[in-house]
Amino acid sequence: MQVNLPRQRLRLRVSAAAESALRSGHPWVWAESCREQSRAGQLGELAVIYDRQDRFLAIGLFDPHAPLRVRVLHTGKPQTIDPAWWRRRLLAAVERRAGRFDALTTGYRLVNGESDGWPGLVLDRYDQTLVLKLYTAAWWPRLDEISANLAAQWPEARIVLRLSRSLQRVAEPGYPFTDGQLLRGPGLEGPVLFRESGLRFEAEVQRGQKTGFFLDQRDNRRIVESLARGRDVLNSFSFSGGFSLYAARGGARSVADLDISAHALASAQSNFALNDDSETVARCPREAIRADAFDWFDQNPARKFDMIILDPPSLARREAERARAIQAYGRLAANAIAHLRPGGILAAASCSAHVSAAEFFAVVRQAARRSERNFEELQTTGHPPDHPATFPEACYLKCIYLRLPPKHRSPGSPRRVATKTLGLNIRRGARGRSQVIKLGS
Repeated sequence: MQVNLPRQRLRLRVSAAAESALRSGHPWVWAESCREQSRAGQLGELAVIYDRQDRFLAIGLFDPHAPLRVRVLHTGKPQTIDPAWWRRRLLAAVERRAGRFDALTTGYRLVNGESDGWPGLVLDRYDQTLVLKLYTAAWWPRLDEISANLAAQWPEARIVLRLSRSLQRVAEPGYPFTDGQLLRGPGLEGPVLFRESGLRFEAEVQRGQKTGFFLDQRDNRRIVESLARGRDVLNSFSFSGGFSLYAARGGARSVADLDISAHALASAQSNFALNDDSETVARCPREAIRADAFDWFDQNPARKFDMIILDPPSLARREAERARAIQAYGRLAANAIAHLRPGGILAAASCSAHVSAAEFFAVVRQAARRSERNFEELQTTGHPPDHPATFPEACYLKCIYLRLPPKHRSPGSPRRVATKTLGLNIRRGARGRSQVIKLGS
């Protein structure tokens, strides 16, 4: 499908505030920021934005129907956006990940939207399957060109198209694309298999959440593996059991997957079966609990664990839900802490972009203080390298690790901590000495 561009380039001028945001690198222009427009624009055409002195400011993809009117491709000096430009832009994203993954990891993100210069588009690799997910209809007129570029870069790969929920609800005349559509390569009869840190996983690339798997939690799964030895581990909101499988390989005494979805629990079981050649995975007892995590914590006060992972889906999909989401995160953290044994570890994660890292970490720490139990703060994490976040709205992922002392101590009983703890960074004092975070005081 070819893009039929008008002869005259679409020209825009925007508000002073939008100009300032573009100069600082922000990749979005909202409809209410547009002050002048040379003519009616077409879906997916290139819109050139000029400043008040009629100088080139930016160029981006135009969507006449969306509140987010222009998604910026380039700022600075003018450039010609031609087929060679698109190929260079794709290669630049690929080269940013060069050397980060070997044959033991064949699932990772190749393009992360605006932060890789492809606004509203992500591309994930699952071994020989590429999953292209679109978040804006502005890409539809260019889909054939994108698909051809991907095929040229990875000629043996299958290419699957995924659409955001908002795009699934919108039908554009002339663009009959569907979620899960196969763009190139052999058909699929089920999940595709890939490797992550040597473990085998299945990804439901045509119908699963996101593009089929939560690739962004890879680094946190590795941290959990390093902390799991000898522990009874509860993986709440477990989805397909990634954290549990890493914990089992790391020598956990037992793992329990807690999820409201029977399908998710079955997927976790399949992933464990894929790795039964691992001695530590095979001998680790696994329990599957189908329940709402909020209710289960309330209804099972006697169940105790040495490590609890909280990795819920986004609890704030819009700004209006932010305050309630923060309260929910606090409730989850408090409930999990109540189910930890002495020496237990809490790994609490959030993928809500509308809740900042500072707000999330603060509410988890507050829950720890209110428990009247001292904690060490082992580490906080954010986005992995293949999921760069170059502007505020792109920042969504954060995780905090807290650990109880081996035996319960009164709030006024501090304890020094060794400088090295399982290879993780403990918060340090002014002189570089590791310290206990006395959240109970």
